[in-house]
Amino acid sequence: MFTQYKLPYSYDDLEPYIDALTMETHYSKHHAVYTKNLNEAVQKAGINKDIEGLLSSLNSISDEGLRKMIRNNGGGFYNHNLYFSTIRPDGGGEPGGSFGKLLDDTFGDFSSFRDQLSALAVGQFGSGWAWLSANREGALKLSSSPNQDNPLMDGAGYVPILGIDVWEHAYYLKYKNVRADYVDAFYHVINWEAVEDNYKRVTE
Repeated sequence: MFTQYKLPYSYDDLEPYIDALTMETHYSKHHAVYTKNLNEAVQKAGINKDIEGLLSSLNSISDEGLRKMIRNNGGGFYNHNLYFSTIRPDGGGEPGGSFGKLLDDTFGDFSSFRDQLSALAVGQFGSGWAWLSANREGALKLSSSPNQDNPLMDGAGYVPILGIDVWEHAYYLKYKNVRADYVDAFYHVINWEAVEDNYKRVTE
């Protein structure tokens, strides 16, 4: 049974960057429904895998309807668990230490990294995500994907360690159609310690 990530902060703790109503709706409605639907689908399919293994092997699900349901809801479950676990009220700034250096070495500097990731987030047509991912060898990669897809589904060995949700439900109540303002605000709440922990988990 897949369990929804438990928030260690209140819905209003990310103000003014992400408003309380958006947080409550996003977490208690959207994320909760993805979790419920995923559990129902895997039970029906008789599948017993962890979420990363499940999303990395969708082609092994022969029933097309169940495969689509697990792709959409499994992606929604995984993506939102990652999203909510990599933001915090006292977040933001720039990562330091070896991980900060890795970002600099890979993308030029933090400003360049931010510009590239933001461009992917703002430029994603329709609903989707922008990602920072890592592989077992420690390489970093930026990408975007539509709907609730993520890099696990690509089969290239990259695992998301940070994701910016650009579905309208993540920002529309506060930022309306100005997605770029939401993306800029998102950098004020990133939990870089959690992102670095995700990186270590992928590479160790």
